[in-house]
Amino acid sequence: MSTLAKQACSACHRDAPRLTQREIEQLTPEIPEWRIIERDGIMQLQRSFTFRNFAQALAFTNRVGELAEAQGHHPALTTEWGKTTVTWWTHKIKGLHHNDFIMAARTDEVAHSNV
Repeated sequence: MSTLAKQACSACHRDAPRLTQREIEQLTPEIPEWRIIERDGIMQLQRSFTFRNFAQALAFTNRVGELAEAQGHHPALTTEWGKTTVTWWTHKIKGLHHNDFIMAARTDEVAHSNV
């Protein structure tokens, strides 16, 4: 289990600060397969996971959805045949929060438990 995955998500409010570039650079090595993208001026974490078929991709999507619902923090999930793309960002602050990195690390753990 990664250090990030062990951390608890904190309640996030509209005036919570976005992560600084330095904070992002410090956290990124813990989730090396994730990339930072910018969509509509909003920084987000994104990773695609591959599977042998649609059923496995859908099962993974559902497990990530359950994780998200339990934390009250929800990603964008795109499920295709043999592939699920997960995108984390904090909607309230329109950017990246520490919670997004925690959830990315937990998503990785869900993926590894499916193997």
